[in-house]
Amino acid sequence: MQSGTTWDLTPFFPTFDGPEMKTFRQAIEKDLADLTIMAGGLDPLNNRNQIPWEEVFVRTEKLMTRLVHYGVFVSCLASADARNEAYQAANAAMAGLEAQFAKLDVEMKRGLKTAKDKDFDKFLARKELSTIAYFLHRVREEAQKTMAPELEILNADLGIDGISAWGRLYNTVAGKLEFDMTFPDGRRERLPMSQRRSLMEDVDRRVRQAAFRQGNEAWGTMADVTAAAINHIAGTRLLLNKRRGVDHFLDVALFQARISRGTLDAMFQAIETCKPLIQRIGRAKAKALGLPALAWYDLDAPLPLPDSRRFTWEEGVKLVEGAFQRTFPELAEYFRTALAKRWIESEPRPGKRPGAYCTGSTLIEQSRVFMTFTGSLGDVQTLAHEIGHAFHSHVMQGQREFARGYPMTLAESASTFAEMILTDGILADPQIPEAQKANVLSTTLSHALAFLCDIPVRFLFEKAFHEERQQGEVSVTRLKELMAGTQRQVFGDLLAPDGEDPLFWASKLHFYITEVTFYNFPYTFGFLLSRGLYSLFRKQGGAFLDKYKSFLRFSGNASAEEVARASIGVDLTSPAFWVDSIRSLEPDLAQFEELLPRVLPGGH
Repeated sequence: MQSGTTWDLTPFFPTFDGPEMKTFRQAIEKDLADLTIMAGGLDPLNNRNQIPWEEVFVRTEKLMTRLVHYGVFVSCLASADARNEAYQAANAAMAGLEAQFAKLDVEMKRGLKTAKDKDFDKFLARKELSTIAYFLHRVREEAQKTMAPELEILNADLGIDGISAWGRLYNTVAGKLEFDMTFPDGRRERLPMSQRRSLMEDVDRRVRQAAFRQGNEAWGTMADVTAAAINHIAGTRLLLNKRRGVDHFLDVALFQARISRGTLDAMFQAIETCKPLIQRIGRAKAKALGLPALAWYDLDAPLPLPDSRRFTWEEGVKLVEGAFQRTFPELAEYFRTALAKRWIESEPRPGKRPGAYCTGSTLIEQSRVFMTFTGSLGDVQTLAHEIGHAFHSHVMQGQREFARGYPMTLAESASTFAEMILTDGILADPQIPEAQKANVLSTTLSHALAFLCDIPVRFLFEKAFHEERQQGEVSVTRLKELMAGTQRQVFGDLLAPDGEDPLFWASKLHFYITEVTFYNFPYTFGFLLSRGLYSLFRKQGGAFLDKYKSFLRFSGNASAEEVARASIGVDLTSPAFWVDSIRSLEPDLAQFEELLPRVLPGGH
C-alpha cells in the first residue's frame, strides 16, 4: 500500500553537489560580490546616478531569483533527510550567501534612505522600475529604520553564527528528536517527532494522551537548549530594534505582514466580540468527544465515529482532487499536475523534519510541498492547505520577482481557501456518509478553535515573552508559566484542569523561525480573510473566482489592506468584516450539532 510520495528535485539540479550545482553557486557568489562593490561605490540616489542605481536593482532582482532557487533546493533536501550531514551543511552554508545578500541589501537601503522625494519619484518612473514601485517604496521605508551601513554589514556577518544559527540548531534538534511511544495495547515504539502531531489527532484519546505526554518528556530533555534558542533569537531582535530606532517589537511584525496596527487590533477586537460563539464551538467539540472540557491534546481530535478511520495516500488524494474538481476545476487540474510531476513529498519515514510547508522557485516556475502523510483527516486537510499555497504561486507566474513577495497574512488566505473548498466538496458529496461529514465539520470547528484560540495564545505568549525578555533572559520555568498561563487565559473553562501544554513554546517550530518575527497572527488573519473571501464566493458563484485570482496575483505588490480593497472591495480596518467572518462559522456549528445525535454512538 502506497503511504505517500517522494518529490523530484532534479528540475532544480540533476544531482546534489554536482557540477551544475557548484557552477550555479559560484556564479551567485561572483555576482553578489560584483553587485555589492558596484552599489557600494555609488553615492545615495540623486538626479545624476539614476541609471547605475537602476542597474543595481534590476540585476539584484534577477540574482535573488537564482539565490532562492538554490536555497529552496538545499532546504528541501535538509528537510526530507535531517540526518544527512552533507545536506545539513549545505543548508547551513546558505546563511553565508544570505549574509552576503544582506550586505547588498544594506547598500540598496543606503541608496534610497536619504534620496530626495523628487529624485525618488523620477527613479520610480523609469521604465524598468515602474512595475516594482511598491517594492521600492518598502525598501525606502525600511531604510529609515536602519543602523549605519557598516553596522548593518557587521550584523549580517554575525547573523551566520548568531540568530540564524539558533534557528538551524532548533531545526536540527527537532529533526533528530525521537520519543518512546507506548500504545494502549502495551506496544512500545521509538518514533521520530515528526509523527507525533498525527498521533495527537488519533481517535483514541489514550493514543493522543500518550503521544502528548511522552512527546513532552522528550522535549523536556531539550528544554534548556530550546530556551537558549528562543531567548537568543528574541534578544538579538530586541537589541537590533533598539539600535535601529524601532519603537516597538510589533512594528517589525506589522511591516512584514504589510498591515497596520489598526487592522491587527480590529481583528483581535472581533475575536473578543465573538467570544460567546467561540466558546460555543469549544463546548460543542468537548461534548462531541464526551468530555466536560478539552485538554491541549484534544484540540485536533477527530470524533469517535464508527467510520473514523485513517486514509491511505490514494484515498486522501481522491478526496482532495474530487472536492477541487467540483468547486474549482482549475485548482484540481493544478493538483493533478503537481502529483504527476512529483512536486509533493509526503512519505512518512525517520529523519524527516516535523511540520509541513510549501516552497518553490520562480526560476523554473515550480513549487514543492513538504509534509508527512500518516493517514489522519488532518493530513488530508494539510495536503489541500499546502496545494493552496502552491496554486497561489502558480497564479502569479509571469510577475516580476520583486512584485511576488506576498506577506504571510495573504499567503495563508490562499491555503485556507483551498481547505474550505475541500470541506465544502466533502459536505456536498452524496457518496460521503453523514458520519464522515460530521467529522469534517468537526475538523472545521477544530481549526476555528486553533485560529481563534490557539493562535491568539501564541501571539499573547510571544508578546508577553518579548516584554519580559527586554529585562533579561527568561528561564525555562518562567517560559512554562507564561505558556500555561496564557493558554488558561484564552481558553478559560474550555480547557480541562491540568489540560495545558506548558512546553508548547519548545515544541512549536514557529517560535524559532528567524526570517519572520511573530510567525503566528498571520494564520488567524488568513483564516478569517479566507472565510470572508469564501462567503463572497458562495454569494457570487463562479464569477468570483476571477476576482479571487486577481487578489492572488496582486498580493505581492501592495499592502494587505490595498489588495483586499482593490480586488474584492473589502475594508480590513473595520472590525465588522472580521466579525462577519467569524460568524460565518455559525451554519457549520449548527449543522454539526444537528448531525451529532444521528451519527455518534450514544448521541452524546
